Amino acid sequence: MVMQSIVVHPVVKRARSADARPPEVKLAECVRLAQAIDLTVTDAFLVGVSALRPSHYIGGGALEVIHERMETAGAGLLIMDCALSPLQQRNLERDLKVKVLDRTGLILDIFGARAHTHEGKLQVEMAALTFQRSRLVRSWTHLERQRGGFGFLGGPGESQLEIDRRLIETRLRRLKTDLEKIKQNRSLQRSHRPYPLVALMGYTNVGKSTLFNRLVGGDVLVKDMPFATLDPTLRLLALPSGLRVILSDTVGFISDLPTALIAAFRATLDDVKSADIIVHVHDASSPWHADETRDVNGVLADLGVQGIPIVDVWNKADALNEEDKQLFSLESSPVLLSAQTGDGVPLLLKTLDKLLLEKRQLVDVFCPLENPAHRAWLHEHGAQTTEAETETGWHITTFLAPQHVARAHVAADKPFP
Repeated sequence: MVMQSIVVHPVVKRARSADARPPEVKLAECVRLAQAIDLTVTDAFLVGVSALRPSHYIGGGALEVIHERMETAGAGLLIMDCALSPLQQRNLERDLKVKVLDRTGLILDIFGARAHTHEGKLQVEMAALTFQRSRLVRSWTHLERQRGGFGFLGGPGESQLEIDRRLIETRLRRLKTDLEKIKQNRSLQRSHRPYPLVALMGYTNVGKSTLFNRLVGGDVLVKDMPFATLDPTLRLLALPSGLRVILSDTVGFISDLPTALIAAFRATLDDVKSADIIVHVHDASSPWHADETRDVNGVLADLGVQGIPIVDVWNKADALNEEDKQLFSLESSPVLLSAQTGDGVPLLLKTLDKLLLEKRQLVDVFCPLENPAHRAWLHEHGAQTTEAETETGWHITTFLAPQHVARAHVAADKPFP
């Protein structure tokens, strides 16, 4: 049975914010989040809050309005597009006699439903338990859950049990240990990575997965919903110069992303910190792209990302008129493209090529006929490779990463390592 729900976005009067997005836009985004886990939203509206109430977050008048509209809609779930304290959530549930979910709980439930890899499930569980630690938890969902998510909504087969704080702490310690092992393994893998890493990042639903599939011919899920991609996907991509790179499609970000979720996914997002290039994908058709960009840059700052070249890509050019396209052309070195049609993609590939080749060294190597493995390795790891064949071997000129230069200069009379 699909749960009927109502979404409410509290508008705090006199609250100062650098965010230019109007409350209606944030309300619509929250509705999309709810729909992303198949909730039926029967009503969505704004309520004014003159001052935050420690007991309920909202005042008595707003509470009455919500109660009336929930009864009219026959809804059993209230989604508050804000961060509620445990006390506020309990009081709202007690007075309204319905389940209440705040923005953090909603996003965590989406991530719980979307995580498919072992690592992703561990990360989401850790974030969920960190969030639940100070709350009256309804169920031990990883034991009794009959649906996706982490049980903030309740569901069939779930009993209303309180989880002892000691059990949560014990589980969290185990999760942290497991994730630390994963982090160490990923670090080891990065140290032996044969190709440069290019990481796609951006606000949720800007078209990162569509661009990823366009570049590598992949089959990553593309859907018009928030967080369609959760677990990172890696594929090899050949650039025009012949240089191969590893392309990574990462989770999208969103405004007010829960701190617990960023912390739990740090092991995955550490790949971004080690990327050779970050491709920041923007939605060129969004009127709020400046705010979305600030949200993504805030997460990058929280991760400690520094000194990595960032290529800004403005996607969805097919949704722009000619006048808007001209405005983008006035920007400094813009990459305007459409992942849907492929227009502008060659410019992105050339931009990546240029940045990566600037970090490489030009080498001139002789490979004897009896050592074809050396020649094959140079072709695999080099860029803009040219060769001239002689009676005794090949003279090869190519661009190599600094860590590969020493290996390229193998003595002709020694076997290639």
